[in-house]
This record gives sequence, C-alpha cells and structure tokens, in this order.
Amino acid sequence: MRIALAAMLALLLAGCGKLDREHYEQLKMGMTYDEVATILGKADRCDDVLGTSSCIWGKEKKNIQVKFIAGKAALFSSEGIN
Repeated sequence: MRIALAAMLALLLAGCGKLDREHYEQLKMGMTYDEVATILGKADRCDDVLGTSSCIWGKEKKNIQVKFIAGKAALFSSEGIN
C-alpha cells in the first residue's frame, strides 16, 4: 500500500513540475496542441468553440492557458507560476 501511495504522489508532483516559468517561456505562437503537450503534458481541460480551442494546464490558482485558433497557438496566459 505504501508503494502505491508513493507512486501516486510522485505522479502528481511530476505533473505539477511543468507549470513553471521555464516551461511557459518555451511556448511559441503557431505551435500545435501536440507541440504544446510535448512541453506541458496533456491538458487538464480543453473547450472547443467555433473553430477555436482553449486549453488549460493546472488548477484555478496555478495554471497555464493556451488558446488555439485554426489549430495553432495564438494566445498564452498564466497564473501563479514562478
């Protein structure tokens, strides 16, 4: 049981490790979702509306958000990252 708990904790911490200024600064205009996901991992949530997609990595107080237009990154924002 301890091993399973330790493994789960390690996975949670690894996912949070990409929500920092270093990874945010690697994002570039025109990247595809797959290119962004290579840097940040799989998005926690994506919402698609009228040919645009807004994806968020992280939670309310610490996150990176990328808006894709026609499949390409167009806008970036972050909250609570160092």
